[in-house]
Amino acid sequence: MAESLSFSRAADRGTVYDEILPQIAALVEGEADVVANLANIAAVLKQAFGFFWVGFYLAKESELVLGPFQGPLACTRIKFGQGVCGHAYSTRETIIVPNVDEFPGHIACASESRSEIVVPIIKDDRCVGVLDVDSDRLDDFSQVDSDGLARIVRIVEGFVE
Repeated sequence: MAESLSFSRAADRGTVYDEILPQIAALVEGEADVVANLANIAAVLKQAFGFFWVGFYLAKESELVLGPFQGPLACTRIKFGQGVCGHAYSTRETIIVPNVDEFPGHIACASESRSEIVVPIIKDDRCVGVLDVDSDRLDDFSQVDSDGLARIVRIVEGFVE
């Protein structure tokens, strides 16, 4: 795939997810390097939606460790069960947080983050990490994002270790 991304800038989020999904699939097809693929997926999501922070945390021993991301500095390690990412990892469920200040135990990696969505990555019936997306606006995520990001995570599950 060429190093360009095509999507309708004025379209609703659902349409943009529909447009970028086949491009992400083509981007990672034939590329064996997990880090390269995750980095490009984070870049596509940042470019397409302008989210404040987009990235991956990967499970290593008893914690999630920062992987490829786009955005400001981030927390490097998050214990399983802690914060939104750790909770999504432990429950294996997508979590939408309209206001991070109201989430018990929220870990403030960046004070500008106002809302968040985290989607677990499941491979061979084990959670291997999460896709984390933060917004600098309150209540910025909906079921449309949950569904769209879940479709992208299905692609990730095909190549992640």
